[in-house]
Amino acid sequence: MIKNILVAIDGSEHSRSATEHALWIAGRVNANVTALHVIDIVSIEGSFLHDISGSLGFEPYLDFSSKMREVLEERGRAMLAEFSERAAEANVRCETLMDVGVIANEICERARTADVVVIGHRGVNEKFSTGLLGGTAESVTRKCPKPLLVCPTQWKGGIQKPLLAYDGSQRSASAMQAAADFCVSFALPLAVAHVARDDATGARVLDEAKRYLSSYAIQTSFASLSGHAPERIVGAIRSEGHDLLFIGAYGHSRIVEMVLGSTTEYVLRNAPCPVFLNR
Repeated sequence: MIKNILVAIDGSEHSRSATEHALWIAGRVNANVTALHVIDIVSIEGSFLHDISGSLGFEPYLDFSSKMREVLEERGRAMLAEFSERAAEANVRCETLMDVGVIANEICERARTADVVVIGHRGVNEKFSTGLLGGTAESVTRKCPKPLLVCPTQWKGGIQKPLLAYDGSQRSASAMQAAADFCVSFALPLAVAHVARDDATGARVLDEAKRYLSSYAIQTSFASLSGHAPERIVGAIRSEGHDLLFIGAYGHSRIVEMVLGSTTEYVLRNAPCPVFLNR
């Protein structure tokens, strides 16, 4: 049951989408939403500002840092105030927090007292990020101790057609429980897809899912797919119009992911809908 939601905000379009997703969920399960804005410590104490302050003749350097911090804090307070107004419009209970530190680390630390963490696909510095997933988002997905909802740029007005990518692993089973609980709470159907290496394995894995989900009062459907798992999952989202994906987070070691990539990472980078990661 989701009762405490943490949403990270930074003023970007992806952040606004994350806010709308968090408020939509909270409004339907009577949850509390905490908005967290983190002032990046690198923006205040980074070597770049240290160098430029010296070249501009600021004495002492700490005076320049304090002025930068004041500007960033004022900007953060404005963002949090805007969030509070939006939460009031949605009739959702909320609180706001502002921290200073390494952004991903601060989000993961605050996540310890949340049931789910909601973040944008990319942040305010997206133009300077590599790939299709922002650096902070990628770091949070690897470190976050709680379930994580990663949101794309656009808010499409709600969730109606969730999909579970199930491969029979322990983390996938955890994602299946989260998907089932979510669909019960929101009275939604759940589609389950498995990308099978062969017919026998595919039938066995889907039978496991069917047995587990049979105890939940939700409408279910099951599909066995063939091909390259990451591409087939993203293809199913696009062709069937799914608007939320549940998936287990990083089923392989980091070394394997670096060499071969992973289904989770590919889906995060390419899925057109929010992705709910569960460990």
